[in-house]
Order: sequence, then C-alpha cells, then structure tokens
Amino acid sequence: MARESMMFDVVIVGAGPAGLSAAIRLKQEASKNNQEISVCVVEKGSEVGAHTLSGAVLDTKSLSELFPDWQAKGAPVSQRVTEEKFLYLTEQNAKSLPVPPSIDNKDNYIISLGVFMRWLAKEAEALGVEIYPGFAASEILYDESGAVRGIATGDMGLDINGEQTSSYMEGMELYAQQIIFAEGCRGSLSQQIIAHFHLDQDSQPQTYGIGIKEVWEVDSPLYNEGEVVHTVGWPLEKDTYGGTFIYHLPDNKVALGMVVGLDYENPYLSPFEELQRFKLHPKIKPLFENGRRIAYGARALIEGGIQSLPKLTFNGGVLVGDAAGFLNVPRIKGIHMAMKSGMLAADSIYSVLAEKGTLGTMDAVPAEEITQYSSNFKKSWAYQELWRSRNIRPAFKFGFIPAILYAGLEDYILKGRGNWTFKHKHKDNESLKLAKDAMPIHYPKPDGKITFDRSSSVYLSGTNHRENQPVHLKLKDITITIDVNHAQYASPETRYCPAGVYEILLDESQKPRLQINAQNCVHCKTCDIKDPQQNIVWCVPEGGDGPNYAEM
Repeated sequence: MARESMMFDVVIVGAGPAGLSAAIRLKQEASKNNQEISVCVVEKGSEVGAHTLSGAVLDTKSLSELFPDWQAKGAPVSQRVTEEKFLYLTEQNAKSLPVPPSIDNKDNYIISLGVFMRWLAKEAEALGVEIYPGFAASEILYDESGAVRGIATGDMGLDINGEQTSSYMEGMELYAQQIIFAEGCRGSLSQQIIAHFHLDQDSQPQTYGIGIKEVWEVDSPLYNEGEVVHTVGWPLEKDTYGGTFIYHLPDNKVALGMVVGLDYENPYLSPFEELQRFKLHPKIKPLFENGRRIAYGARALIEGGIQSLPKLTFNGGVLVGDAAGFLNVPRIKGIHMAMKSGMLAADSIYSVLAEKGTLGTMDAVPAEEITQYSSNFKKSWAYQELWRSRNIRPAFKFGFIPAILYAGLEDYILKGRGNWTFKHKHKDNESLKLAKDAMPIHYPKPDGKITFDRSSSVYLSGTNHRENQPVHLKLKDITITIDVNHAQYASPETRYCPAGVYEILLDESQKPRLQINAQNCVHCKTCDIKDPQQNIVWCVPEGGDGPNYAEM
C-alpha cells in the first residue's frame, strides 16, 4: 500500500530548541518580506517536550535574538540565578573553589526545558508552523541524483547489518526543498546522513556523555531558590570525566543530576549508581533527607566540540543543534547554541529559496546544498564560543589535575587564543578496559528514601512502549553479547544503561543470555554509543512511545 505524501518548503525533524527556533525564524523572515513559506515539524515524542531533558540553566542570548520581547510574551524563563557555588568533593568533605569564568551563570536562568519547548511550540504554531508530535521520522527519502528530498514516518526495520529495510506499516512521506535534521544527540537519521555523505571525514571522533537527572520536592533549610551548585571529584575516580549539578528551582523544587563522560574505562562503572551514591555525601544528603523524588530521566550529551563537528550541509538539507554537536561542554550549555544553529540554518535556507523564487514550488525544484549556513556559522558568536572552549574537554585525557590546571589557564589567560587544538583520544566505544584488568565497583543498596533502583526510577519517567511492536534495540550479531561483551567486559550494557533495559539471565542449562527489556528504554542512546563492538543499534520505535517528561 502506497503511503500518503505531503509537500512543504521545509521539513524539520525534531521539536527541540534547534528545530523550533529554525521553524520560527523561517516564518519570521517570510513575514518580514510579505511572503509565505510552508514549514512542518515532526516530533517522535507524544507531545512537544516529552523527550526533552536538560539541566537546565539558560543563557538567553539566542532567545533575545529570536524574540527580543520574550519577557512580554510570557516565556517560562523567570528564575534568575541568584547564587553560584563550585565544589570539589572528597568522600567526606567539600572544598569551595572559585567559579570558573567558563561556567559563570550570572544573568542566566534556571528553567524546565520541556516547559520552555512547549511555549516555543505555541509561538511557532501562532506563526503558522505545522507541528506533528507522535510522528517518528524513520526513513530518509532520496531522489535519483542522490539528494535528500524528504523523510518518512513509520515502523522501521533493520537487517542483520544494521541497514534500513522497507518493513513499514502505515506511515507518511513528507517532501521538502530542504530537510533540517534537529533530532538531538545521536539522532538516528542524522547518523545515517553523516555516514551517507561522509560528513565527518575531516572531523575528529565524536565523544559523548550521559546525563542522569532527578527532580525533587525538598523540605530543608538548605534550599535556596535560585542557587546553582556544580561539583567535581567524588564519587567519580580521577580518570573519569564528569561532575554533578544541583539547581534550586522555585516552589521548593531541586533539579539534581550527574554527567559522566562515555569515554570512561572501567566496565564496572554505572553512571546511574554513581548518582545515587553522590546523594549520600554528608554535604549533599541533608538537602534531600525530608524530600520526595518526583521525576527522573536520562539523555546522552554530545561533547566533541568544534573539532568534532561534521560538515553541516549536504544536498537537500542541513544538521542543526546536538544532531551536529553544538554543545559548549565547559559551560555545560547547549540550549542557546542549538537555538542559534537553528536560526543560522533558517536564515541561510530562507535567503536561498527566496532569491531563487522557489517558495511554494517545491515539486519543480531540484535539491541543492545551502553552503551559506556553514559560512554564516563561522562568522557568528556561536563559532567563537565553541572555538574558545575547544581544548578544555579533550585536556582531560591528560588526567584530572592537569586538566583542571589547563582549564584555569584557558579561562583566565589564553581564552582560546592558543595556536593548538587538542585531539580526542578515541571513540567512546573503544575506551573500555577488559574486565580482568579493571577493579569492580561495589555500590550501596538503595534505601528507597535517598537512593533508588532503576525500576522505580523508570516509572517516574512515564516511559511506555506498545508491547507488541518490533523491538527497537537491534543486535547485529547476538553471539557477541555473550562471547565478547559478557566474557571479556562483564556485560557493561547492564551497568551503563540507566533504565535496566539489559539483563544477563541464565537459561535452563545455566548458560548466560542477554535479555532486552525494550519497554524500559528512555531513549538516552547510551547503548548505541558505548557498546564495545557497536553491536547494538538504536532504532526509532513507534511515534509517541518512550518517556513522557513533564518538567524535565
């Protein structure tokens, strides 16, 4: 049965900061010139914001460019940062350090990114953008010349080699003059585009982190509305990149989280358990002792920086936001960068389509590569911000203390002016030691008050997948899970997954086998990144499935 099709000037995959900012800017530019431009946004979450997770402290620079009157418009951005602390933790103590200039949050705001996205979506719809939540983009449509012409929604299958098959149920084909891929970190279609057009052939290996977040209602004298706290050190070992955040929201709510670089070496490390252990620190625990955990989620972060950015344009489309890698790692901020990249892409696309006079005539127009986007990015403050911070994350390959000292040198003296660029050591999946060469880590059992297990955590994420749909976590070779992952690495997928998706069980003959609880998946993409043999392929499940974050 042929799928129905629709045509637009621009189709955007993903209703996050980059995708919605691009959609809004396209409509704004057309309106200024008394022109019409048709823009469609598809979002795999059940609603806009359902799959959106961040710390989040917002630098309003991009928001002010997109909506200079954002305060008058009622943007849900009101809790200004009032106090900031940067702590180095040992197992029992906390030492206060100067807040590095790269982290400084003066004039920034603590927000819920999901709530902010829903507000942006309303602004976009008011301008005429068509937004379709619950539609998972699962296939790229090419024309005879090899250019990207559209995307399809539906149920995608993969063959044993991880390649697309045509096993679709009902779906829709959406065609456009330009496709903007704004899927976020490790987007499924974005990864296919990067591979298909070799967009990363001149880039350094991409590197990632996993962010795990909880939201609490607290009853403590330590609660301080507007306070921002970042920590480094314990409980992570010195050879593991990462840290934590504690953001004091209004109404006695606190956002707590940990980011762990996925280039860690010890296969026994569990980022989820590290966050639970962190809450037991004597300087941290009192804030949560009489509190109640109300939300949980996890998401991969893209950390490679400017040296790992792929080429941003290709014939028929562009990459924006974290789909490309627009995250300033030292600042722990990507929202303003994602928004700016979407706006830069929109400006470039609109100018080309308007100049050609092809708005509204999509089916008669051959696709092309909008190279102005890349050149405009290099002229922007976003490029300067990423360039200035390019060496801080990869410096951690030299060790924790040298990296901290180098970060200080960059922050206070060099400010990105050095004539060198550090390289990333290797891909994240290549970093694990063999289990026999690593030290097992023994984590405390959850107490159900301060610390919790994965099952109760996933419940708070609102995660749901229809039970009889195809499993969206594919194995290229099932034998690798036992012969390699279990035998050599002690099954690291059972620890790096923050949702308990992967379990090792014994069959009737007492031989180990891997069980995949795909219904628990919170779409963090960590397995797709960290699996040593890249044997796990994360595919898009049915639209609307996955987590349902309310205020994350």
